[in-house]
Amino acid sequence: MKVALLQTPVSFDRQRNIDGALESLRWAAENGADVAVLPEMFTCPYANKYFPVYAEEGVGPTRASLSAAAKELGLYVVGGSIPERADGKLYNTSFVYDRQGLEIARHRKVHLFDIDVKGGQRFMESETFTPGSDVTVFDTEFGKMGLMICFDIRFPELARLMALRGAQVLFVPAAFNMTTGPLHWELAFRQRAVDNQLYMVGVSPARDEQGVYVAYGNSIAVSPWGRVLARMDGYANRMVVELDLTELARVRAQLPLLSARRTDLYEVKGL
Repeated sequence: MKVALLQTPVSFDRQRNIDGALESLRWAAENGADVAVLPEMFTCPYANKYFPVYAEEGVGPTRASLSAAAKELGLYVVGGSIPERADGKLYNTSFVYDRQGLEIARHRKVHLFDIDVKGGQRFMESETFTPGSDVTVFDTEFGKMGLMICFDIRFPELARLMALRGAQVLFVPAAFNMTTGPLHWELAFRQRAVDNQLYMVGVSPARDEQGVYVAYGNSIAVSPWGRVLARMDGYANRMVVELDLTELARVRAQLPLLSARRTDLYEVKGL
């Protein structure tokens, strides 16, 4: 399965962002990709004050464009994430489309990024967004895939649930910052891959030092053995990486982590 990692730049112009994403999707198809993955919040600046302004309700311009592109190009499209308005609430949501342009998955970010460090950084997604509550696994011609968004990757329970539900690849549109990115980005993707013996694919927006939010970039693909197969730098880029899904069985036979679990012990009493 060939996956395109599309590390696109983000501007204040939503249509320009959508057009850039569509151009990258065309590039992915021309370069043999089966699946194309866009970044978290690829249509708007990453800041609470902008999320309500750029939010789309129902099948807005972004969803319509991604669906049409998936159908035209014959691609699976993991549509990064956008601010979604539904039922009077805002969500950080990723939509997935199959080769016919049909929506086959929707993941609303489960774990919201809330930090308030005395004398340091304050960023509270919960002031704007409502958390989702789904463990998102979807079917493709290649097998089951999982989907999470950014901060979700820090919670091993969520990745494990997806692995137990048969996911072979976890797609993670994400926007780590310049503090956490250098220390934790590669570590998180390699650890989730090793823990669950599956592929991890993370796609970030391109870095913009003058932007309202400076993303780390470094979009990445990691094998079930924890090997980094591909990694970008911080800036606008795109690449196609081939994932050999038969490797999952080989790795799990060589190191039987999932079959050796002691589920009879994994319960914390009194909580």
